[in-house]
Amino acid sequence: MAGAGTVRRMGLDLPLGSDPAAIRQRVEALEAVLERAFVLPGTKRAVGLDAVIGLIPVAGDVVSAVLGFYLVWEARNLGLSKFKLARMIANVGFDTAVGAIPIAGDLFDFVFRSNSRNLRIIRRHLDKHHPHSRVIEG
Repeated sequence: MAGAGTVRRMGLDLPLGSDPAAIRQRVEALEAVLERAFVLPGTKRAVGLDAVIGLIPVAGDVVSAVLGFYLVWEARNLGLSKFKLARMIANVGFDTAVGAIPIAGDLFDFVFRSNSRNLRIIRRHLDKHHPHSRVIEG
């Protein structure tokens, strides 16, 4: 059951707060859905909604970009430097630009994971500036 400060989506209790721990949980959950939602049958390759919705011409790439920029927005709320935000924007922009190319871009989306790259940037910042936001899983 979701608590007062959480929302339940896809089996996850996602916190609504603006504290670093809540932001960490939200961005990690979004990255997992966008990049590693399921495994392709017959392979051990995990793919997510980013690659799948990218198959829809134009609209899929726009939706992927908007979801990618949500991670950048959360990073801005955490106070990441302009340089790190620029790197994150470049990751999303590159993914969107190349992903918009018919067929080749769709194959590219299965390989280039801009959201995973951006999550690493956010995690490094959180681990350095907000180490109490870490969750140790057992």
